[in-house]
Amino acid sequence: MNVAAVLLAAGASTRLGSPKQLVHTHGESLLRRTARRLSASHASEVCVVLGYNAAGMEGQLAGLPLRVTINPLWREGIGSSIRHGIASLAPGTDGALIVVCDQPRISTEHLDALIDAFAHAPDRPVASGYGGSAGVPALFPRSLFPELLLLHGDRGAKSVLLAHAGALTTLPWPDGAFDVDAEPDLFPRL
Repeated sequence: MNVAAVLLAAGASTRLGSPKQLVHTHGESLLRRTARRLSASHASEVCVVLGYNAAGMEGQLAGLPLRVTINPLWREGIGSSIRHGIASLAPGTDGALIVVCDQPRISTEHLDALIDAFAHAPDRPVASGYGGSAGVPALFPRSLFPELLLLHGDRGAKSVLLAHAGALTTLPWPDGAFDVDAEPDLFPRL
């Protein structure tokens, strides 16, 4: 399977008050940590979508085997970054693994489990299950790319997952409930 990972890292982190991509844990930024784990996964390629302070963010990715693309419409919201990332993928891409960089407990093992589940049912979306719902990281088959390309504003990929709940494969990942926005005081210990 040709699965491309799309790491969404274009926002300004207004809720947090500073760029969450640059928050450090275990000696590296969240952006580099997530990109490094994606680069070690079974994904065929890793595409990082930057926007806010792109030049400053790009330095965090030095030496990693990935491709950076700059979303000029990043201020519009996450929907524009999803559109930008999906539109940048090669025509032969079978699926897109959408990942955000504010889930500090992301692991290569979980990313590979999503890719492996997709390989067994490549016509079905695969999501991470946490907090009583399905969310990202999530893998979308090529057949759902047109729906992802219609997203706007702060409307993320979850709406596409919900629209296809009957076909959705969900892998439990309780650690997905911990993100930088929701747990800023707990974060330094993660």
